[in-house]
Amino acid sequence: MSTLTEVASGYQAGRTLPLRVELVRQLKRRRTLAMGAVLAVLPFVLLIAFAIGGDPGGRNNQVTLMDTATASGANFAAVNLFVAAGFLLVIPVALFCGDTVASEASWSSLRYLLAAPVPRARLLWSKLVVALGMSLAAMVLLPLVALAAGTAAYGWGPLQIPTGGALEAGTAVQRLLVAVAYVFVSQLVTAGLAFWLSTRTDAPLGAVGGAVGLTIVGNVLDAVTALGHWRDFLPAHWQFAWADAVQPRPEWSGMIQGTALSVTYALVLFALAFRGFARKDVVS
Repeated sequence: MSTLTEVASGYQAGRTLPLRVELVRQLKRRRTLAMGAVLAVLPFVLLIAFAIGGDPGGRNNQVTLMDTATASGANFAAVNLFVAAGFLLVIPVALFCGDTVASEASWSSLRYLLAAPVPRARLLWSKLVVALGMSLAAMVLLPLVALAAGTAAYGWGPLQIPTGGALEAGTAVQRLLVAVAYVFVSQLVTAGLAFWLSTRTDAPLGAVGGAVGLTIVGNVLDAVTALGHWRDFLPAHWQFAWADAVQPRPEWSGMIQGTALSVTYALVLFALAFRGFARKDVVS
């Protein structure tokens, strides 16, 4: 007599919901295309702003990164990363990671995926890897387009450092890659929040909005200087540590501390997501 433990001949849990299938599904969604378009357009918006308003210049005898935006394509790319890292790049991470499981639940397709059968851990793993991959692609897209547009507009040249000195163009590109990698790692906390919330709710907007909202709260708390050294435990406190990489002599201590903190928080949140979803009664 057959038992409930029997499975279909040839069934292999590891081959269910392949990454390429999930990736194609997510790439075809309108929100993916819309998010990509927004990030690709931002550098051209800044180009137009500089063309209309004129070249930025130092104020009160102080020169900032923004003031060097038109010095070269590398400077323009660095300015775009600086402008977007604080908030704009939070949105694609929260969107891609928060719209994973919750969207399937809102479409009432989650239970059918699990009945396929796709093991729960396999489903979460596939969706998480694709979501993180798309988040990284979004962060690479912005400075890449900015570097191309800035080079066409301002020329290929060294990255002028506001505090003095310059980095050769080749070296500057390498340092910008390090900066992008750090920005991605620093956003893992937002990714973890969004992914965990996505396993707890059937409302994608709730998961995305919750992750963005909590990230904003972290930024607000970091601005409260009365918290003193407690701010060192906030991921937001280290979000601009990547700027230390684009110095004549890069300083790594801030990025190391920020990376350790972000990875620790993210691993805890990812673990909570997997643990909670494994016990969840899926009815949608």
